[in-house]
Amino acid sequence: MSDETRLGTPLAPNATTLLLLGSGELGKEVLIQAQRLGVETVAADRYENAPAMQVAHRAHTLDMTDATAVRDLVAREEPDLIVPEIEAIATAELQRLETEGYTVVPTAEATRLTMDRESIREFAAEDVGVPTTEYAFADSRAAYRAAIDDIGLPVVVKPTMSSSGKGQSVVRTDSDVDAGWEAAREGSRSDTGRVIVEELVDFDYEVTLMTVRHQDGTAFCPPIGHDQVDGDYRESWQPHPMDEQALADAQRMAREVTDGLGGRGIFGVEFFVRGDEVVFSELSPRPHDTGLVTMRTQPADEFELHVRAILGLPIPEITATRPGASAAIVADEPMDAPAYRGAETALSVPETELRLFGKPDAYAGRRMGVAVATADDVETARDRATSAASSVSLDES
Repeated sequence: MSDETRLGTPLAPNATTLLLLGSGELGKEVLIQAQRLGVETVAADRYENAPAMQVAHRAHTLDMTDATAVRDLVAREEPDLIVPEIEAIATAELQRLETEGYTVVPTAEATRLTMDRESIREFAAEDVGVPTTEYAFADSRAAYRAAIDDIGLPVVVKPTMSSSGKGQSVVRTDSDVDAGWEAAREGSRSDTGRVIVEELVDFDYEVTLMTVRHQDGTAFCPPIGHDQVDGDYRESWQPHPMDEQALADAQRMAREVTDGLGGRGIFGVEFFVRGDEVVFSELSPRPHDTGLVTMRTQPADEFELHVRAILGLPIPEITATRPGASAAIVADEPMDAPAYRGAETALSVPETELRLFGKPDAYAGRRMGVAVATADDVETARDRATSAASSVSLDES
């Protein structure tokens, strides 16, 4: 984009076109915000009728790890912006496209580094030098066993590439070791066979610091606390209280890592905090599931901030004007074309909104919607969000 942003007319020859690679619920909100600014939107994913496809001007179904398929799509659409929204993408092809003049958000290199836990952990710990948990990588059962022996139980085991906590487990005893290896291999989004073994941190809390790189510098959302189940987000709340020094350390580390990655847009940077020690955990170069809470708490939510930043538009002062929380609506079992029941009960909870994602099918543990609530304090907001979320059920009728 030039220093002066030009926004064309959708479906006209002068359109400003955004190609989204990965069309889940977070991408859907990105496209809605982009369309509010007159951007023509194209959604792509590996399955049909993904959430963002339902609001895009055009949609394509393809294997995004197939370099030829990605190149053919880009040649067909000629987008002004290529916005990866998932990890499983042909990143080497994105790098080639970037050298040919296409804009990849935040950058093709950042997308490559963050597509798997091995690259981003090594980048953060070794290239940037921020504190992280002790970790090791393994591509065989023997190397995995050696990593556990070196770090010491308990440990967290994850595939190097996965999403929504798939394949993650905590190995606490020798009897859990084999199950942890099998779970990580089965939950991987790639065929590398590599897993990360990391120290299980006895932390006081974990937070996401939504970090916005934009034309005038770097800005931060108030910290977001969250709970996970097997590595997958279930609840988040904002603001999460942090002492002044811990927050300053988290912001400094987030700035250092995102400056190293470069580009514009929002990054979800996760930290463990124990006492006054802040430890880097993970990073996503895009809107974050824990940031769904910002749809109620902030005048400009994470999706608006992302779109503004990548278009080169000013970023407003970022504040949480009212405490809030979010709670995920999760499927208990597989089903096709699920229907939602209980929305009237959920929406009777004060200061509460629902986002039902409209995914074409469900499986046990799949996130299908979210309830977002505000209140005078975070605890009341959490109670409201979880009450609303638990009121919603899914069936195939």
